[in-house]
Amino acid sequence: MQMTMTAKIKINPTSEQIALLRNALDAYRTGCNYVSSLVFETKQVAQAKLHKQSYGILRSVYLLRSQMAQSVMKTVIARYQSLKSNGHDWTKVLFKKPEYDLVWNRDYSLTQGLFSINTLSGRVKVPFETKGMEQYFDGTWSFGTAKLVNKYGKFFLHIPMTKEIPEASEYTMNQVAGIDMGINFVAVSYDSQGKSLFFNGRSIKDKRSNYKHMRKQLQEVGTASARRKLKRIGQRENRWMTDVNHQVSKALVTRYGANTLFVVEDLTGVRHATERVKIKDRYETVSWAFYQLRQMLEYKALMAGSKMIAVDPCYTSQVCPKCGHTEKDNRNKKKHTFCCKTCGYRSNDDRIGAMNLQRKGMEYIAEVTAQA
Repeated sequence: MQMTMTAKIKINPTSEQIALLRNALDAYRTGCNYVSSLVFETKQVAQAKLHKQSYGILRSVYLLRSQMAQSVMKTVIARYQSLKSNGHDWTKVLFKKPEYDLVWNRDYSLTQGLFSINTLSGRVKVPFETKGMEQYFDGTWSFGTAKLVNKYGKFFLHIPMTKEIPEASEYTMNQVAGIDMGINFVAVSYDSQGKSLFFNGRSIKDKRSNYKHMRKQLQEVGTASARRKLKRIGQRENRWMTDVNHQVSKALVTRYGANTLFVVEDLTGVRHATERVKIKDRYETVSWAFYQLRQMLEYKALMAGSKMIAVDPCYTSQVCPKCGHTEKDNRNKKKHTFCCKTCGYRSNDDRIGAMNLQRKGMEYIAEVTAQA
């Protein structure tokens, strides 16, 4: 199957190149806003017709090079099509961020260890840092349309990288690991050997509570500087959470290796469950990046020669993995414990969830192999 990852590559332009890149970013953003005004007024998203209306002005007034002008139109059309497909009202799209879409081999390329990037004044060749991204430059990945981003005073290329990776077969699986995701424990695993792995979430939960407290204080202040700080805190928290999820998913895949079936709960509806969560706990529960962790586990498992499936989460923390008795009172949510009312089996409630997920994985493999 084809797998696409976004590699975030830091580039290191000289002071002269920085000026050229910033001019290109500004011109691209201004061009996007001009074309966006046209689309908003005419509701015209056909590129051929939009080309007739805007191409000449993008070239003569905004001084964009030919390929940049084409990219501007494609960027704007994509944003309006996304607006429509998501069911939003027809509103004017504004381009605020300094970003520039680069088509591979037209706007940017890789030559002799340098990125060659199109600017208003021609191409500039810029060195870059790999730092853990070495795998994407081994010749097996194909480059897609990148985005040049100027953030925190630094320049980055966000490049979609695509590679054909053979999908692991259920017939080769020699290990099934159930992964329960939660708040008190970020993840708990239970494998075919009956062993568990716990990733404690207490310190993470405390840190998120601190972020919540800072956010509340700044919201009460309400000044422009407080709003700017709020934005910085939100970005910092997101980067930290992403790093946590990277570490957890990497540790799980490293622990179990190839030919492992990872089984997780399908938590697609977790954001719609707020009515069942106390108001004071909603921030920690509903805003947790479960889906991001699941995505990371999925692609890392695939790259390691393993597979991940998501199953129905119903009753995974209420079913006794020993005798099968299902009862809500089996679980004590406050104490995070499980005690079967029939056979008396006791354990941590998150571990019980992982055990039941592992069992569902075993049933899945048995069903697939039986159908062969």
